[in-house]
Amino acid sequence: MTSFGFLSTYPPTQCGLATFSAALVRQLTGQDGGDRAGVVRVVDTVQPAVSADVVAQLVNGSPAGPATAAAALNRCDVAIVHHEYGIYGGRDGEDVLRVLAETEVPVIAVLHTVLAAPTAHQRQVLERIADAAAAVVVMSQTAADRLGAGYLVDPAKISVIPHGALTSRRRSPLACLNPFAPPAPAAAARRPIVLTWGLLGPGKGIEWALEAFAGLGGLDPAPRYVIAGQTHPKVLAREGEAYRDGLRARARELGISADVEFDPEYHDPDVLTDLVHSADVVLLPYESTEQVTSGVLIEAVAASRPIIATRFPHAVELLADGTGLLVKHRDVPAMTEALRAVLTGPALAESMTQACGRIASDLAWSTVADSYRALATSLLGTPITTPITPMTPIAPITAAA
Repeated sequence: MTSFGFLSTYPPTQCGLATFSAALVRQLTGQDGGDRAGVVRVVDTVQPAVSADVVAQLVNGSPAGPATAAAALNRCDVAIVHHEYGIYGGRDGEDVLRVLAETEVPVIAVLHTVLAAPTAHQRQVLERIADAAAAVVVMSQTAADRLGAGYLVDPAKISVIPHGALTSRRRSPLACLNPFAPPAPAAAARRPIVLTWGLLGPGKGIEWALEAFAGLGGLDPAPRYVIAGQTHPKVLAREGEAYRDGLRARARELGISADVEFDPEYHDPDVLTDLVHSADVVLLPYESTEQVTSGVLIEAVAASRPIIATRFPHAVELLADGTGLLVKHRDVPAMTEALRAVLTGPALAESMTQACGRIASDLAWSTVADSYRALATSLLGTPITTPITPMTPIAPITAAA
């Protein structure tokens, strides 16, 4: 039995890393004779204890925080340290290096973002994390390729373990029905559902999706567009509900308010599972050209839903071989055409569903947890390789004269 220490955000924090960590902890510890896990929760201010999994907190900006976090991780066999720019204190989250400098057990660094064009300081932070780690995990081959080509990271340390999927664990009653069978007379008028979900904020591209949806006039029955998810907490603190309010106003301008539903809840896994399985099409209109990991995309594939996505890197990799349809960023006519093709083409939708089904089992949290368990076992007894030293200031880059 292995004991895992996690360093990450964690519920009730509402973000992708927190959801990821909670799901992996549940899977590692939930089986008979399962492993043990303790979480060092990353927070901006001291929070009340709400979970037995949380054994310590790393309070960003606290002078004693890194030592406290490292001491908790050192009581475990292996530490799983999640990295995302913006969750740790210091410039580009460099305070995580102070934790790693005092961590005495093998570290698995899980990189949720690998930028194609980082600043010099962002690159240095990521390279220092990789130096301190015994293993580095990314969640797509695109991220692994980007890490190998653009960063000084030992390629022998890099493993690709996909993001796990909650929807592979529980099937909605709706999903047990064949969505492509001829409908019964009473169900013939059911309106198809186009679904976008996740924490809401600028960059999600939903304004372009609304315009694309507005071009679907004439379909019978008319589809509904469900936009589910709370506003991202950091966006909410900074801008309030300005983005959501702007989307509502745009829907009114386009004359589609009656067909667009904003569901502002942060759903628990079971409700989210049912919601995803109810969708006829999952639409991911993201504006990012950097995103190498998308938990929403993984959930949609694992649920075997037809998917339409912009060409962000993880989508380009995962939606090959007919698994989904890709469109250019902000290309409203192409998005409309893709939506119409799936909503009016049962054969196309079924082929996409079958393609998703062929890879869904690889995305189950049980499979993902087994990969982490095997990686951790291979590291037990591994000596700490590279000591962490203070960040070397990087001079600003100036243009040549």
